[in-house]
Amino acid sequence: MKIILTQEVTGLGTPGDVVEVKDGYGRNYLLPQGFAIPWTKGAEKQIVVIKRARGAREIRNLDQANEVRTRLESLSVKMSVRAGDGGRLYGSVTPAEVVDAVKAAGGPDLDRRRLELPGHIKSTGDYKVQVKLHPEVAATFTLTVDAAK
Repeated sequence: MKIILTQEVTGLGTPGDVVEVKDGYGRNYLLPQGFAIPWTKGAEKQIVVIKRARGAREIRNLDQANEVRTRLESLSVKMSVRAGDGGRLYGSVTPAEVVDAVKAAGGPDLDRRRLELPGHIKSTGDYKVQVKLHPEVAATFTLTVDAAK
């Protein structure tokens, strides 16, 4: 099955890529989740729009990615969330909340889909968070989760 990706899918491609996948994977997962659209001659024209939108929010080159990595790795990111006894959180920390915390700490705008959290963050403490800024550049920063008072 030939499809056009509308979102980044790990191990498959980035938005705007035309990829060949097994019928069941495309029909049962990628299409219903909105990660892809079926490939047709008409949909081929949408690739330009998808790639233009991706280019607007993507880091342009390797130098810019290294600059953002330097800023991120020197950043101290702290979050205060509601927690119960023993530091256990009510719920968990989401990638969107981490992006907001980075922005509040004076960091750059990040795409939440490029964050790689170390599993589910469900307790207070320090966590290493990785961000894929560019295919060749990844940054790691420390996220400190504290209990809100």
